[in-house]
Amino acid sequence: MPSAPQTLTIRRPDDWHVHLRDGEVLRGVVPHTARQFARAIVMPNLSPPVTGIAAVSAYRDRIVAAVPAGLDFTPLMTAYLTDGTEPGEIVRGHGEGAFVAAKLYPAHATTGSARGVTDVAKIRGVLEAMQDIGMPLLVHGEVTDHDVDIFDREAVFIDRVLAPLVRDLPGLKVVFEHITTAEAAAFVDGAGPQVAATITPQHLHINRNAMLVGGIRPHAYCLPVAKREKHRLALRKAAVSGSPKYFLGTDSAPHAVSAKESACGCAGIFNAPFALESYVQVFDEEGALDRFEAFASEHGPRFYGLPLNPGTVTLERSEVEVPAVVDANGTPIVPFHAGERLQWKLRG
Repeated sequence: MPSAPQTLTIRRPDDWHVHLRDGEVLRGVVPHTARQFARAIVMPNLSPPVTGIAAVSAYRDRIVAAVPAGLDFTPLMTAYLTDGTEPGEIVRGHGEGAFVAAKLYPAHATTGSARGVTDVAKIRGVLEAMQDIGMPLLVHGEVTDHDVDIFDREAVFIDRVLAPLVRDLPGLKVVFEHITTAEAAAFVDGAGPQVAATITPQHLHINRNAMLVGGIRPHAYCLPVAKREKHRLALRKAAVSGSPKYFLGTDSAPHAVSAKESACGCAGIFNAPFALESYVQVFDEEGALDRFEAFASEHGPRFYGLPLNPGTVTLERSEVEVPAVVDANGTPIVPFHAGERLQWKLRG
C-alpha cells in the first residue's frame, strides 16, 4: 500500500464567498484571506449595504488598501440586490467591471439582510438582464417565513423559489451559496450546467450537535445553520466528487467575541485563518486529495469565466494548533477549530 503523501502543491486557489467587514476589522481580517487566496468574492452586506457602482468601488478601494505589502490579492465585488434595484445599474456596473456578480439575500434571512429582497418577482427585470449578459446571481437560499422550521428553510427555499427561478430563467447563472443539505446537493446535481454551489469548511466538519451538545456553543452558529449528520455526509460526498458544480467558498464571517457570546449571538464562523488546512483535511479523510486542486482552484474560475491563477501553494502534512482567539486589529475573534490541532499546514 503506497504511503500517504506528505505534501500537496496546488494551483493558487480562490475563495468564492467571504465577508471582510469594514473599518478596523476589515484591516484585521483581510490579511488572512489574502495570504491563502489569489481572489475572493466579497459579500456586500455591510451597514448600509453596498448596492450601487459608487459604493462597491469605494468598498473595493478600502479592501485593496488593507492588503499587506507583498501579497497579490484581488477582491471580486458584488452588488446587494434590493426590491428597488434598477436593471440598468446592474448591467452598467458589470460592464464597467465594478462588480462581477449580484447577491440575493431574502429579506431578514441573515446578518445584514434587512434591506434584502422581499419577493423575487420584484427583481424579475434585474434577473432577466443578468441572464442576458451572463452575470452570475449568488443566492442565500433560505425562506424566512416564521412558520418554517429553521432547519427546513433551505429545502423549502428550493421548492418555493429556486426551482421555479431556474425553470423560468434557464440561462441565468446561479451560485447556490453555502449549501447545507442533501436536498441542496441533489438539486445542484440535477440542474443544468448554469447552476453551481459553494460549500464551507464548517458544513463539512460539523453537524448541529456542535451548536447544542453540552450547552449552547455560539461559535458554531452560522446561517444557514449546520444540519443533521446525514446532510454533512452528503456535502462531503458532493465536495470530493470531482463535479465542476462545486467549489470552495468559505463564508468566513468574523464577529467579535462579545457579539457572539451574547443573549442574541451573531451568526457567522470566522474560518479564514486556517481555511485551506480545514478543507484539505476533509479531502484527506475522504481519500480524495487528488481532487482538492479542482475544488479549490479550478471549478470556481471556470464557472465564472475567469482565468485560472498562476502560481502555487503547498500544504504539508504537519500539525498546526489553532489559537483560541485571533486578534483582528484590536478585535478579538474566535476562529473555526479554536483550540484544535489540524493535520495539515499551509507552507510559507
